[in-house]
Amino acid sequence: NANSAEVKEPSNSQTETHGNEVKPADVTLSNPLNTEWVNAGKSIYDLKCQACHKLTDERLVGPGWKDVTKRREPHWVINMITNVDMMLETDPEAQKLLEQCLVRMPNQNISKEDARHILEFMRSNDGEK
Repeated sequence: NANSAEVKEPSNSQTETHGNEVKPADVTLSNPLNTEWVNAGKSIYDLKCQACHKLTDERLVGPGWKDVTKRREPHWVINMITNVDMMLETDPEAQKLLEQCLVRMPNQNISKEDARHILEFMRSNDGEK
């Protein structure tokens, strides 16, 4: 079918996945926080994020996460996680962070769903209940 969206060729090596741009309307925040998502987000943080990001405002390799959800819109955070290359090419704030940190954030092949869980963990880290 020529109209099918994407044909994935079988491959022995893991290929990078790049998400489609997330728009503001694509992200719904709920209160209280979804505890399951907070825990899932923490697990992903422990595995893929903590080597470069602290939960305080202290910079490690990348910027600290404290208050990131108060400074950035939810869709910005998710795009930074799932579409880092697009963000570094087009977003002035992402470009400023690259100038400050001097290290390009690698693509961690995180799905939109997992990025949403990380966002929930960030909200919890920033004191939301």
